[in-house]
Amino acid sequence: MMKPPQRTHIYQNHHFDSTRWDYFQSRDDDIVIATSYKAGTTWTQAIVAHLLFPDGNFPAPPAQMSPWLDMRVVPLEVVLNNLKAQQHRRFIKTHLPLTGVPYSEKIKYLYVARDTRDVFMSLWNHYAGMKEEILMLMNMLPGRMGDELPPAPEDIHEFWKNWISRGSFAWETDGWPYWSHLTNVQSWWNYRHLPNIQLFHYTDMLADTEREVRRIADFLEIDVPGQAWGGIIKAVSFAEMKRQGELYAPGGGQFWKGGAETFMHKGTNNRWRDVLSDEELAFYDAACKRVLTPDCREWLENGGTI
Repeated sequence: MMKPPQRTHIYQNHHFDSTRWDYFQSRDDDIVIATSYKAGTTWTQAIVAHLLFPDGNFPAPPAQMSPWLDMRVVPLEVVLNNLKAQQHRRFIKTHLPLTGVPYSEKIKYLYVARDTRDVFMSLWNHYAGMKEEILMLMNMLPGRMGDELPPAPEDIHEFWKNWISRGSFAWETDGWPYWSHLTNVQSWWNYRHLPNIQLFHYTDMLADTEREVRRIADFLEIDVPGQAWGGIIKAVSFAEMKRQGELYAPGGGQFWKGGAETFMHKGTNNRWRDVLSDEELAFYDAACKRVLTPDCREWLENGGTI
């Protein structure tokens, strides 16, 4: 029998600090929404917000209700005090692998994954659109460990080569200058059998949003009034979320040139097919073979209910 998930690494860089979780006091009905990045995090936060508040009458914007706990930019005391004051069921965001976050069998962990190549395309838009002052803030904020986050390169191909074949942490081999998408997915995949960890795939959420939102509600044991479903599914469509981008984007979109419009970019898959060459995809194949088990890779590329 497998041991419960263990924290085996401390993750500290320009963006996050996994030790911030040491000060978090959980409640038994807490929800943790986890992704590596650019895999549907904001979308999933919106879905959970609408499931908890089916009339759409939120006490605060979803990104504010559901803070990214490991992110360094907002002072930890502010995040913890806001969470402590919440009377409703809480849902907290993390971009940490399961090896970097404390595990509790009482919390429900909702993990969302997306094809590595689609994550890359979305990350490129995110990185290239980041305002210089935000880059400077993360690099200059006291307590930063490791290298600075450099400005995005001019060339997407240069970014790909580094991102897919160079690690930011000693135990990772891809993800530079962020963190490994592949290691992140594999860490959660390894514990998909646990009843309080459920994996969802971005491709499935795009293909049949209502089915997947209903699966999320079932997993979280949220009882949604029958008449509310139509409004919820419309509200979490990409078109509707883009229209209300400032409500859903972190910080209302103020961290990116072009605001929420830049953050809520395309929401589509397969854009990499027109960008990455066969030679560049060989780097991807090698990275997958280094990090992923064959079953995890199969699911990551194709989706499907687990």
